[in-house]
Amino acid sequence: MRARLRDRLRYWFDGTMDRGTPALIGWLGLASVALIAVVTVLVVVFTDSDTEKNGGWPGVAWMSLLRTLDPGTMGGDTGGPVFLGLMLTVTIGGIFIVSALIGVLTTGLETRIQELRKGKSRLIEHGHTIVLGWSEQVFTVIAELVEANQSQRRSCVVILADRDKFAMEDEIRRRIPETGRTRVICRSGSPLQRADLELVSLDAAKSIMVLPPVGDDSDTDVIKVLLLLNSRRWKGARPNIVAAVQNSPNLAAARLAAGDDALVIDADDIAVRLIVQSHRQSGLSTVFDELLSFVGNEFYPYAATALAGATYGQALNRFDLGIPVGLRRADGETLINPPMGTVIGRDDQVLVVAEDDILIRLADTRPDIVVPAIAPPADRPPVSDRTLVIGWNSRGAKIIRLLDRLVEPGSLIDIAASRRPADDFRDQLENLTVGYKLCEPTLRPSLESLGLDHYRHIIVLTDDDIAPERSDDRTLVTLLHLRDIALRSTHPYSIVTEMNSDANREIAQVTKADDFIVSTKIISLLLTQLTEDRDLHAVFTDLFDPEGSEIYLKSATSYLTPGTTANFATVIEAARQRGETAIGYRLARHSDEPPTYGVVLNPSKTAPLSLGEGDTIVVLAEDGRVTANVPGPRGTYNKATPRRPRP
Repeated sequence: MRARLRDRLRYWFDGTMDRGTPALIGWLGLASVALIAVVTVLVVVFTDSDTEKNGGWPGVAWMSLLRTLDPGTMGGDTGGPVFLGLMLTVTIGGIFIVSALIGVLTTGLETRIQELRKGKSRLIEHGHTIVLGWSEQVFTVIAELVEANQSQRRSCVVILADRDKFAMEDEIRRRIPETGRTRVICRSGSPLQRADLELVSLDAAKSIMVLPPVGDDSDTDVIKVLLLLNSRRWKGARPNIVAAVQNSPNLAAARLAAGDDALVIDADDIAVRLIVQSHRQSGLSTVFDELLSFVGNEFYPYAATALAGATYGQALNRFDLGIPVGLRRADGETLINPPMGTVIGRDDQVLVVAEDDILIRLADTRPDIVVPAIAPPADRPPVSDRTLVIGWNSRGAKIIRLLDRLVEPGSLIDIAASRRPADDFRDQLENLTVGYKLCEPTLRPSLESLGLDHYRHIIVLTDDDIAPERSDDRTLVTLLHLRDIALRSTHPYSIVTEMNSDANREIAQVTKADDFIVSTKIISLLLTQLTEDRDLHAVFTDLFDPEGSEIYLKSATSYLTPGTTANFATVIEAARQRGETAIGYRLARHSDEPPTYGVVLNPSKTAPLSLGEGDTIVVLAEDGRVTANVPGPRGTYNKATPRRPRP
């Protein structure tokens, strides 16, 4: 029975020791009290004279306490041998207790610091933006959120990822050294674990972004995170949740997992649409970069009270700063480039392209329109396309099927790759004829054997089977060969290519390709816009949908007579007469100069403007023929590329 009691006491003692630093400090404090009490009793019992000399037992207890905490205090003690011996005993005991206390405090402090370094402490913030996951996209997202929050006095971005906290913070500081008024806080934890999600104050967040991680199972991870968020019991209003999936077949499952309140976009589908649209009108990706970025011009809602009763066409030149692009009805319906006779209601909002919402204002007077400078409408006959796709990846089949909906009957597309695609397009296409040519994209003789002079457009696809960085390197070599071949050719062609990294896009500018599609950057910009204003989802859905109003870059000679000087208000009027909304222009002579590549959005409506051959107007239109600007070694010439009418 005695052994069992001893075991129980030892078990209880071990249990208290496992409670960490506070329990250890408690035991040391208890040991100090016991030591002081024992020594005090012994002094009072065995040394009456010394006890009286030092103030009785309270004085002896105080002396024992001082010697326990500070062993050097006994240097001036006087008294009998027993008294001095007991003081020496309490001093030696104090040395062990204080040493142990210092060790416990040091260990506890180091443990706490290590826990902080792991990023496991609970966050206490309000109105912050949470980014779940880590990839190359996170730097674009943070940079855009910093830009978006410049006008706010205080903002916070929180990142939760299964990485070392300090490693994430160091990488962010290296890539984004200035964050202005925005604080960037990192927490280490898996977004796939409910306990780790609770570290970032989900209930108090303004918005939550789920970034697709790197890897083959990225969509699976996104879907699980959305399931965790959807099944969570929220305290108060649920924050705005946006996410992206990489593979289109996973979109339905992701939206089901996210619930009705979350937004899930199809990154693969958007990339395909950008490639298809850009290969027929270079510069489109630059336009989208600016509209989706918080640097430059973007979409803002403007209360239409002062414009109530006017038509959309009349409102186009009513703004001193900013250009209307659509309406948001009082019932939430969004109309992009609506019919010019659409009447604006008092409770409607006008969607305006502007640099900032505080810069939007109505003009006191309408700008002058140079009517003689407006070019008469010209009917260009349909022309079939001849397109070459170099390389192949998972998006190739979607690109071909989407092109089939847009081109004229009799158009041709050839696939030049090291292996024949598994997709069989026979009996699947109406307007396109698909061919195959064996080619090694990085070898100059192999590219020359393709007969590039016979094509109007070339699309270069990245290789999904190798690492993204290595794939971009191979694409860069292919672009250099294509550009050199084009310089020696009398039949120019446009070149549009995919890139995995925006940094590699900057390097690849030396190739003078007409357009670069960095889908990861576009998706990052789109997600960031939606975290700030989820109502913009309807706007971007319309812009990316072939059945809605899209952005086109059309020949400036279709709007202004070459050689005449007018202003952009005249361009807006010329586009209005065609049922289109003009939002900017592109100068061909600056098309190779970053960062805008000749694109000017929301220009001054009154400044003198002269556009010529090769320049284009950026318009919103539902359909119509796109004038493709095909650069060549001897300049730029225009070809009318028709869009197939909608069913």
